[in-house]
Amino acid sequence: MVYPVYARQRASSSSQMPIRAMRRRRCTKILATLGPSSSTPERIRALFDAGADAFRLNFSHGGHHDHADRCRAVREIEAASARPISLLGDLQGPKLRVGRFREGKITLGAGEPFRLDLDPELGDQRRACLPHPEIFAALSPGTELLLDDGRIRLRAEQVGPDHAETTVLTGGALSDNKGVNLPNVVLPLSPLTEKDRDDLRFGLELGLDWIALSFVQRPEDVAEARRLIAGRAAIMVKVEKPAALEHLGEIIDLADGIMIARGDLGVEMPPEEVPGLQKRMIRAARQAGKPVVVATQMLESMVRAPAPTRAEASDVATAVYDGTDAVMLSAESAAGDYPVEAVAMMDRIIDRVEHDPLYRSYLEAFHAEAENTAADAITLAARQVASTMRAAAIVTYTTTGSTALRAARERPDRPILGLFSQTAAARRLALLWGLHAVICEDAHDIDDMVRTACHWALESGIAEKGACLVITAGVPFGTPGATNLLRIAWVR
Repeated sequence: MVYPVYARQRASSSSQMPIRAMRRRRCTKILATLGPSSSTPERIRALFDAGADAFRLNFSHGGHHDHADRCRAVREIEAASARPISLLGDLQGPKLRVGRFREGKITLGAGEPFRLDLDPELGDQRRACLPHPEIFAALSPGTELLLDDGRIRLRAEQVGPDHAETTVLTGGALSDNKGVNLPNVVLPLSPLTEKDRDDLRFGLELGLDWIALSFVQRPEDVAEARRLIAGRAAIMVKVEKPAALEHLGEIIDLADGIMIARGDLGVEMPPEEVPGLQKRMIRAARQAGKPVVVATQMLESMVRAPAPTRAEASDVATAVYDGTDAVMLSAESAAGDYPVEAVAMMDRIIDRVEHDPLYRSYLEAFHAEAENTAADAITLAARQVASTMRAAAIVTYTTTGSTALRAARERPDRPILGLFSQTAAARRLALLWGLHAVICEDAHDIDDMVRTACHWALESGIAEKGACLVITAGVPFGTPGATNLLRIAWVR
């Protein structure tokens, strides 16, 4: 049977978006950080128009009023564009830093002794304050400490509860409040400081869709955050500590998505190990069917230059070839001189990769293994049927987003149109590979299901009249996680 499209839009509820939604023509999404260079509604709109699909609020910088203003601007753009936009709040996490120096800076030479202690006095050439007793509790002789993003390397020789006598392995200039990393040590610290808890409360009041959790070392860290968030936002775990890699499977199971924070990860481990780890983490997230974001220093030179280096363009392209859900801009869009140009460049790189004849072969080099469930069987079949029928799209009805996650995990060669009955779920999954989300009422019966799918495929510009659609849904309608129906329909 051939089903006609809606002649008119259904009566809208208060949660529905306007009818005509802007749709990207690419699958990989762009997450742009907002900051001083991208604070005004006009600039944020320009970032969106250039290709940003989601926005990051970095709680390491700016006050609550700044983030509230940016959040408000994003929601206004969302309403005007009729396209759900994801907002991610990135918690700072514990910041381990040395204290200040009498002269503001010292120079350490290789082989020199240097003492770290809890004494708050200003430091000098012989010692510095390290106001973190948790570090001394975890240190042992032979442990290496990295200061100032790894530029200074120390080795602990003697350790007490309030001090450590170290030897300088790699010297250089060290100034006030530089960061400290301990690559091979699990610190007895919660990833949530008092500042983080305050920021978390504020972010949940704002209605943020994702909370990015920093300094995760153990699965217990994610469980603690999940208890506090209590389902009010999705959890994005930032993988930036080598200790987290030892429990990666458990952490992914507990998280809703992961962010590969290569900058911090590269400080605490040899840089040559990071590219391989990035590929393995992307695959692990794809297998679990959870969004994965590749982040930090992707187009770093565009903080001050109008174009990236060729190496940076290749870096972004590699993540896209590997099938990441999203790539992220940090300082490039938050504090750089060319924030809109950086987003536009990333959009162009993604578009070029996804039109490369080799893209599908790279993407399909790994295929997630389906579980023995009706929902996975239907989703896998939908991918195959859509390809065979050369369908215009796979249309998934979803309440919580689980069906859309399954569809994206298959990385089909057709667009995914997600019909969401819940605004919160649509916003969260704006980061999902290949998904165009629409908020609408759930279907009432089979005929209504097909009419609605055809209507939104036509309205979104995904399909034209006469095009084939492959539709998945759950019967009875409105039952979360009950995908058990596949239907082929033609737009008329």
